[in-house]
Amino acid sequence: MTDKTITTLLPSLIHRIGSDNTKKSKLVALECGCEIKRIRRSRNWQITGNENSYKLLSERLKLSEPDAMQFLIRKIDDKLTTYNDKLERIEDKLKRLVLKSPNITLAELMQITNCSITEARFARFDADSF
Repeated sequence: MTDKTITTLLPSLIHRIGSDNTKKSKLVALECGCEIKRIRRSRNWQITGNENSYKLLSERLKLSEPDAMQFLIRKIDDKLTTYNDKLERIEDKLKRLVLKSPNITLAELMQITNCSITEARFARFDADSF
């Protein structure tokens, strides 16, 4: 699953982190196996890479210049979170949420995971019997 390419849009990157920081982040991204490039002739940029290279890039940016690269780090971490949520099966996610907080209501489960009430009830039943 780690060979899938992930793409994250970075609107107005130069305006947010500056030209010098953009150049530095491009070099760090290449070392990590990602690519930061401009979308055509617009002011918008994008970053592409796989899951492992995203994690490595995020760690490297946090170590080097966390304040200057805050926008870029936040975008990468948000994308990794949503990507990992999509990989997890809905049943596993429901079970994890119920085990993590046993007092969670069915409505909260449905809101967090966009599942049906039947799926939420099954998850509650499975967690109670576990």
